Amino acid sequence: MLVTHHTPLAEAESYGDCLTHPHGHSEVWEGWRRLGATILRRQGLPTAIAAHEYEVFPRGRVVYMRPAGMFTLYADRRLQRPETVAELIRRFGLTEQRHVVRSDAHYCS
Repeated sequence: MLVTHHTPLAEAESYGDCLTHPHGHSEVWEGWRRLGATILRRQGLPTAIAAHEYEVFPRGRVVYMRPAGMFTLYADRRLQRPETVAELIRRFGLTEQRHVVRSDAHYCS
């Protein structure tokens, strides 16, 4: 199951020449964990969130590269299967956007 958290581009945070989600993985994950298994289930999120640290699961980040005018999807290699990348592109609304998929040492589980 893919779990995603989105930020509209208009609300993204500047990071050098890029725009990115204003919150870190650990911050978002801990917020979900505090909800507990019952509320996670009600919200359609996996209950495994309540029992595990975020580093256990493969993760990534979508970053808008302003100079290039394109999105970079940084993803753990386990997420770089064609069907998973296609689903991430759909979920993040990148089907009509220029984008590239890359690995990054930060996004390894």
